[in-house]
Amino acid sequence: MSTTFTRYTVTAALPYANGPKHIGHLAGAYIPSDVYVRYLRLTGKDVIFVCGSDEHGTAIPNQALKENTTSKAIIDKYDALIRDCFNKLGMSFDIYHRTSEPIHHQTSQEFFLALYNKGLLTEEVSEQYFDTEANVFLADRYIVGTCPRCGNTNAYGDQCENCGSTLSPRELINPRSTLSGKTPVLRETKHWYLPLERYEPWLRDWILKSHQQDWKPNVYGQCKSWIEAGLQPRAMTRDLDWGIKVPLPDAEGKVLYVWFDAPVGYISATRALFEEVTSGNLKFATPRSDLSKAKKEDWKKYWQAEDTRLIHFIGKDNIVFHCIIFPVMLHTSGEFIVPDNVPANEFMNLEGDKMSTSRGWSIEMHEYLDDFPDKPDVLRYALLTNLPEAKDSEFTWKDFQAKNNNELVAILGNFVNRAVVLTQKYFDNKVPSQKVLTEVDKKALEELELYPSKIASSIEAFRFREATANLMDLARVGNKYLAETEPWKLAKTDMDRVGTILNIALQIAASLAIVTEPFLPFTSRKLKNMLGVSDLAWSDAGNGALLKAGAALNEAPLLFEKIEDERIEIQIKKLIDKKRAVEVAQQPAEPAKAEISFDDFSKMDIRIGKILKAERVEKSKKLLKLQVDTGIDVRTVMSGIAEHFAPEVVIGKQVTILVNLAPRKIMGVESQGMILMAADKDGSLKMLSPSGEVVPGSQVS
Repeated sequence: MSTTFTRYTVTAALPYANGPKHIGHLAGAYIPSDVYVRYLRLTGKDVIFVCGSDEHGTAIPNQALKENTTSKAIIDKYDALIRDCFNKLGMSFDIYHRTSEPIHHQTSQEFFLALYNKGLLTEEVSEQYFDTEANVFLADRYIVGTCPRCGNTNAYGDQCENCGSTLSPRELINPRSTLSGKTPVLRETKHWYLPLERYEPWLRDWILKSHQQDWKPNVYGQCKSWIEAGLQPRAMTRDLDWGIKVPLPDAEGKVLYVWFDAPVGYISATRALFEEVTSGNLKFATPRSDLSKAKKEDWKKYWQAEDTRLIHFIGKDNIVFHCIIFPVMLHTSGEFIVPDNVPANEFMNLEGDKMSTSRGWSIEMHEYLDDFPDKPDVLRYALLTNLPEAKDSEFTWKDFQAKNNNELVAILGNFVNRAVVLTQKYFDNKVPSQKVLTEVDKKALEELELYPSKIASSIEAFRFREATANLMDLARVGNKYLAETEPWKLAKTDMDRVGTILNIALQIAASLAIVTEPFLPFTSRKLKNMLGVSDLAWSDAGNGALLKAGAALNEAPLLFEKIEDERIEIQIKKLIDKKRAVEVAQQPAEPAKAEISFDDFSKMDIRIGKILKAERVEKSKKLLKLQVDTGIDVRTVMSGIAEHFAPEVVIGKQVTILVNLAPRKIMGVESQGMILMAADKDGSLKMLSPSGEVVPGSQVS
């Protein structure tokens, strides 16, 4: 669009604080938004970058049930974990807020009342699913069933995580309550609705006419599909006890729909930012010197002024909320601007399968940081080169390794290292001066001048993969220049020429220090420190005389280190093992055997014994021959535990033994009892031992 913007409000989707977040989330919303904001700051734009934890909705109490704790404990736990990961990965939010904060509750209730008082919400009584055993109405996420689109048997009442379809509970086949497992029934309840159908003409004009060219095809296409299918009223309240209370006298037991309050979280976070910076009490905000003279009410400029550009970075599963529901809320309020762009990404898959924490097929942010604490930029780069911008993409550990070894190490790191090390060697670690320029020099400087604008154009068009490729191509220009000029060969005959070559190489490195900042902030910082430069703007990049002759360089550690095959193999095995563990944990227990009487049970004489000796049985993989002190006697027991326990491990252990089992010969040896074991879902065996030492022969009853 042609509007001239003087300020920017950039939001990244609020992550649910119901569990750790995986690298697919990073690729969807967070890394692209951070690149964009860092670039805007380097160009001198007035921009605020807001995000925070989404701490309402049924995902929170659901997780609390799983972890046998409170909803408050869940949001505190995962807000801290996600916040720490974002910080270590270089996310440069101006504020990372929480929707549990009082200012958010206040803002959300004010927003709801503003719509209500204008008569823009409709009150309707409808039938909704009710769990008769739990005695509660079931919100969308408390209902699971079969997805009518893809057949996934564990689709939620609002969305299928397998195919990404947005659903309603009534669409599910064979619905069941997550609280009791029972089939819910329909009962009447009252809620307040946003009548989306009234705003179809406005949405057609705003999206279908005004943004056909500048919105990404995947975003525009999904919006077009929704609008042309005919919009329906959407309930803005829910029957729940966790969330923001509906601020009406006849709304007991009702809270705001999470997709009403969550996007309002961007506004409340902005309010909190200006309250904190003006009061000096920085709880969630990042210090900003340019806001030192701001006033509390200045937050309104970033949400209400027509010359502010609002941009939402999200994943594709949130398109309908950020492009239809929230914009209608903003538009109908009459006070707020609507988003100018919503550059949503598709999904990133993992090693040939859909990424999913619930299935154990994911790389959580904190897991990556635990295993690669010194490589946040490597992950940023690997994701940026493979963002799912137009269609789903895939992360593999082998590709991650290749991106590090073949590009970051071999191209960018190699170029910078050669330029700096040769300067240390030949010019006492000081920038040499340029002398007479040859055609190859002029060509390198011309290419250097072009690349910052090429990278900028790609960023401004939200083509971050292309921008990242252009960044690496600039490093390739440097490598090609050194390969063509071979200063190490000229050092014996023409030091003026060597000085000119290394000066130009260092100028390229200085521009790389600037243009890498949005993409690889930690690398940029190291490179700037190496070259002794700071406070550089995007407009400085491409300057062939950025470093002054005679300026001293600092120590030059390697920017990147090679990742060996062994570390990658560990990660692949870890991923497979995690998925298997989740699958095993989700397997149902074996059904109970046929009923027996107490008299049947009382016939069994089960005692605690102690293993005195243990040895493997020749020609058998499974058997151990045990000598067991039963308290009655010492007897031989043949036990099929050799694949799970080494003989030396079990000696001295107390075990549970059935002593009145009829003897039978096994491998030619008479076995006089049975050691009782617990078979876990994964097939492993666990010894049934008393919690403390008891006298052999003690009876189990």
